[in-house]
Amino acid sequence: MSGEDRQSQLAREHKERQAQRAAEQAAKAKRNTFIGAGVAVALVAGGIIAATTMLGKSDATPVAADTPSASPSASTSVPAVPSASPSVSAGPVSCTYKKETDPTVPFKYVGLPGKKPNKKLKQMTIVTNRGKIVIDLMTEQAPCSVNAMNFLAKKNFFDNTKCQRLVTPDVSGVHLLQCGDPLAKADGLNPTDGQGTAGFTYGDENVGIPLSKGVVFISQPSGASGQNSSQFAISLSDDNTQVPAEYSVLGVISEGMDMMLGLAAGEKDLIVNPNDVTGDGGTTVPKQPVVIKDVQLS
Repeated sequence: MSGEDRQSQLAREHKERQAQRAAEQAAKAKRNTFIGAGVAVALVAGGIIAATTMLGKSDATPVAADTPSASPSASTSVPAVPSASPSVSAGPVSCTYKKETDPTVPFKYVGLPGKKPNKKLKQMTIVTNRGKIVIDLMTEQAPCSVNAMNFLAKKNFFDNTKCQRLVTPDVSGVHLLQCGDPLAKADGLNPTDGQGTAGFTYGDENVGIPLSKGVVFISQPSGASGQNSSQFAISLSDDNTQVPAEYSVLGVISEGMDMMLGLAAGEKDLIVNPNDVTGDGGTTVPKQPVVIKDVQLS
């Protein structure tokens, strides 16, 4: 075999090893919650082209790329709490939480929430290094989701964690901030960002509400069910209503939306990992990190 042939063979073998590692990493990344390749395909199939053009309907609210310095009167216009789900239970509720059994899932375990939720909780306040976010909770429609968040907040589970993902339409075709991975480094490079959980899962509830601007929902792998844990996401655009409404909705932001919309005006404000195995910016994070200092429910 000539020297050139040997070099070609080594190059092919190297490329094959790279492809194998990428496939293994992609398999582990099934826990990279909310937007995966499946949703990206669904968006394109629905006629949404996420390049440099805006998404969505002609009457959609402009996204942050067009309103980085929008006035509070415009940027804080968020939807009211969606109408009650037909699955609301008027009687006592018992929540079921299952301890994580998959050894490949990274997590920070602080125990299991109690079965009886506090249905009097109305608001969730998230204090970050960038400002305060207040969420009006849909406790009647999502009692077990609210109960899980309240348990984790009391355990200081979210304190000093970094929101692991921020995507804009020009990167992934959607606009959202995702938080709640207790092990995330939010550096755009850590391969397990977006996979971390609280070491337990619970079932879906309050599903079917469009993910309009300001809606806060519990995130889980696209197309999955019953894998809710600690991660949650904030919709930053009405264009996200094109995403399948298959996520448990926690509530709607009533304060802090203007700060949320100013997090990133476009790709220039993001760290984009070109080697992201999900292929859609799953490890895209803001250059200026969003750090959760405290979470309280009241």
